Formats: sequence, C-alpha cells, structure tokens
Amino acid sequence: MNKDLVAIFDYLEREKGIKRETIISAIEDSLIAAARKSVKGSGTISVNIDSKNGEIEVLAEKEIVDSVTYPDEEILLEEAIEMDPDAEIGDWITVPVTPSDFGRIAAQTAKQVISQKIRVAERDVIYEEFRHRINEIISGTVKRLVKGATLIVDLGKVEAILPERFYPKTEKYFVGDRIQALLLEVRDTDNGGAEVVLSRSHPEIVEQLFIQEVPELSDDTIGIKKIVREAGYRTKIAVYSNDPKVDPLGACVGVRGTRVKNIIRELNNEKIDIVIHTEDTVQLLRSLLHPIEPKKLNFDREKNTIFMVVEDEDYPIVIGKKGMNARLNAALIGAELEVKKMSDYQKEVSFEQRQMQLEEGPELDIKIETMEDMNKFVVDSLVDAGFDTPRKILNANPEDLEKETGMSKEMVEDVMEKIRNIKA
Repeated sequence: MNKDLVAIFDYLEREKGIKRETIISAIEDSLIAAARKSVKGSGTISVNIDSKNGEIEVLAEKEIVDSVTYPDEEILLEEAIEMDPDAEIGDWITVPVTPSDFGRIAAQTAKQVISQKIRVAERDVIYEEFRHRINEIISGTVKRLVKGATLIVDLGKVEAILPERFYPKTEKYFVGDRIQALLLEVRDTDNGGAEVVLSRSHPEIVEQLFIQEVPELSDDTIGIKKIVREAGYRTKIAVYSNDPKVDPLGACVGVRGTRVKNIIRELNNEKIDIVIHTEDTVQLLRSLLHPIEPKKLNFDREKNTIFMVVEDEDYPIVIGKKGMNARLNAALIGAELEVKKMSDYQKEVSFEQRQMQLEEGPELDIKIETMEDMNKFVVDSLVDAGFDTPRKILNANPEDLEKETGMSKEMVEDVMEKIRNIKA
C-alpha cells in the first residue's frame, strides 16, 4: 500500500475540497510521461492508480507474436494466453510493466506536473466556491504576513490574500486575529492557480455592513445613493427613502445610534457622516456642512464648481485634516469646491474695490437704476441716501452704507458684488 499517496488524497479532498477522482486523474496523466522514460521502447503507455490503497500500475500495449524480436513492444503468444485465453497472434494486449523503482522515479519526474495539475483543480474549486460571492463580507483568520504587511487569511478550504494597500493604514493585524473583509475578486495567478482577494478599504464594505445592520436596506425601503471614503478616517454616505413614511437617516443611525455604532466599531472607529440625498447640489452641500452656514456660496454650473466663503473659525472644519473633509464633500456632491476664509475674501474684495475706484471708464458712472438684477427697495434706499452711481457706492465705507441706507450687511455685500461684476 502506498500510504503517502493515500494521505495526499485524503488531505486534498478534506482540506482543499478537491474530489479524489480529480486528483487521481491528474496524477495518472502526469505519471505517463515518467513511465515513458522508465519503460524504454514501449508502445502506448497508461497508468492506473488504486484509489483505496494508492498502488500504481504501469501498463503497456504489446503485439502478440510467435517470436519476439523487440521485447519492449512484443510478447509471445504463450505468455499472452496466460493473461487472456482468447489471445491470438497479431492482437494487441495490455500488460503490466511497472518498474521496480517506479515509485521513486515517478515522484521525481512527475512532481512539477502534479503540482500544476492540482493547482488547476484548486483553481476550479476556488472559482466554484467564491466567484458568486463577490462583494460579500466573509470572515477568516490571519494565518501569516508576507511581503511586508500583506495578510494571508485562512477561509477554511482556501487561503485568501489581503494586500497592504487594501486595508487602512490605521489597522494592524497579527497571526491568529479574526478578520472580516469584502470579497473583492477571484483572479488567476501566474502559476496557473487562482487566489481570492479581500479588501477592507473599498467603499463597498461600508455598504455591505449597513445592509447587515439595517433591514430597511435589504427590503429596498431605503437605499444608498453614493458612498465616498478615506479608509480608516472618514466615510460620507448619501441615503434616500422609497417610502415617505420612513426616514432614511434615522433608519441608518438606529435607536440611540446603535446601528451606526456597530459599523463604526467594525471599522475601528472610522467617522461616518450620513445625509439625505437630493438632486440639488447646493442643498446637498449645505446638509454636509450643517451646522456651519457659508457666508457666501456661488455655484458655477458651467464649470461645475462651487465657490464658498466661511468664517475664519469654521474654515479648518470645512477643509478638514489635510483637506480630507472638503475632498470627500466634493466627491459626494460631484462638483469642485473652492473654499476661502472670510478674512482672505474681504482682503481680496477690498483690493478689487480700490482698483475699481481708480478706473476712468464710464461703467461706474451710470445711474444705479439702470443696473440689472437690482431690487427696487435696494435701489430706492441707495438713491435716497445719495448713492446713485456705482462709483459713489464704491467710494463709501460699507459700514457707512449700512448706516445711511438702513440696509443689512448682506444687502450691502450683494450690491458690492454686483458692482464688481460690471467690469468682469
């Protein structure tokens, strides 16, 4: 009995999920090449392996003759009749020709081919098991670390890889740690096998975690419109409801935040911002910025850019660490963001105003009533106070304009903006 071979059958069948028949067929095919080298001059060679005891038998076809000239290819009629009573001269008969040292020769010659065949069989098992589970969250155990910080994760019958670039830099793992990850893809390898690739940095893992926690997502009562993420630091999600009676934000957060807290815990305390989706880009941005209120906000639809001015103390929050918050907000609303501090904006406005005061052109001496998009109350207030041309308004101090016209600070700023646009 070839105990080693039987042990290999048992291991591959039990641990790798490869059927014994598949393994035996692969080994038989690969051993034929070794047999041809060992049994010189033989015709057609075949190899049989007993699945129960692992015994290997090499068989060769020989022609039945009355006088042997080529022993490797011919057999006497008398010898053939002992194996098959119906044998006749000119027939071909299959006879055992297993060399005494074939076990050693076979092991040396066929090792590489067997490995390749088994890799192909393993690949088929991997594809069958995991190809339909793409974007599912699966659990495993960290088995070892390779190539720096790439993780090899034991999933049971197969091992998966979690490349260093596919999990946040804020996360550290050790051998034996349990881990949940997104099944990102199943791909072919250079050696003919296949490997399962996992990810913990892909935005899809956040969506799948929410689907696990929020039943309303599973039954399509609510949905996720878009997710943007800086893995390990912050995620922003836009949600919507298919049922006017269901608040999508409340459903995702859960009672006392229980649902979202479970997800945050799984993501190692990554911050998660959830807003209700709207097709109005500006309104969506305001929801993301709440409670901060921009002091000025202009949306250039042609350039798909939003220009925004915020108070100096709000600027660091709006921008975020290394620009992360602004970057994620821009990605979620699908537009470019330009953010300025109020102090910087006022300096620029003051400089532009001084430059315009030196202009000699007639544009600044027109009657204020002829300017486009001017509110009648504003026009009347300015004219009554003696500010009947753009130049007179520019030459005045904004505080004096507020005091003498009775207009609010925002109204005065709006008038100044319109005047600056005259020369634009």
